[in-house]
Amino acid sequence: MSSERFLADIRGRLDEAGLRASLLVRDLATGRELSIDPERPLPAASLAKLPIALAVLNRVEDGLLDGAHPVTLAAGDPLDGTPGTARFRHPSTIALDDLVALALTISDNSAADALLGTLPTGAVSADLEALRIDGIAVRHGFGELSDTPLERFAPDEANLALTLAIRGSTPADGHPVRQLDVARTNVGSARAWADLLTAIWLGRGVRPRVAARLREHLRGNVIRHRLAPDFSSDASMWSSKTGTLLNLRHEIGVVEHADGGRFVVVALSSSSVPATAQPAAEAALGATARDLHDRLRDDLPPVRA
Repeated sequence: MSSERFLADIRGRLDEAGLRASLLVRDLATGRELSIDPERPLPAASLAKLPIALAVLNRVEDGLLDGAHPVTLAAGDPLDGTPGTARFRHPSTIALDDLVALALTISDNSAADALLGTLPTGAVSADLEALRIDGIAVRHGFGELSDTPLERFAPDEANLALTLAIRGSTPADGHPVRQLDVARTNVGSARAWADLLTAIWLGRGVRPRVAARLREHLRGNVIRHRLAPDFSSDASMWSSKTGTLLNLRHEIGVVEHADGGRFVVVALSSSSVPATAQPAAEAALGATARDLHDRLRDDLPPVRA
């Protein structure tokens, strides 16, 4: 299949699933990549927990923070829909190192906010700048992610909140919902997330022990329904971080093959379908990302759009 037909097929399948997506796959050995709209900034949702974890672990490594330092979290709400400590009935005390693990492996919002309580967002930006990574901005914590129109409507009216999310976007990716407005919320582009994962896996500017801890936590990600079905097997290991908010479905990760091949895979998407559960969209996102990976791995001429 020609490059043009290949990309047209990918876009067509995403369109059929109601998705607008930014995709990027990069071979860590050669730097070669395939991509679709890789520079488009999108709200980061829970992907922003990765640079926050990096900034915290950097300061633990420097001795400015103590990984064993106990942090007390307030009691939460057992009916809270988010995973982790937000659902705890009683106050809990958790070491800083373990908050990093919770933020990355189960995407615990309260744990991530506790991490931000130990350093300002400016420190996160400084660490990204030191790595020469442009295109990621961390502006606020994660309590705001649980205060969207979706939480204000009754469960049987979720489609109304999702319709607002879909129809409210402007041509410049502005939005009346703050969490979806790229000028006000945490954001990142596919290329920027790929650059961050590349730095972590290749140790480019990231100290060895920090990089190893981050890789360990990303391998322990328990959220496995999006890209993992297309990249996990007995002959490959998938390490990743997901991000989900209203009509956004993201996942960034690295697949490591038994033959030594390693590839960064980034899939950022927004859905035009006002439904909370969209298994067809999840499947289409994973399948198209896998097709880009397979084409790159088969060493066909690179294509880009």
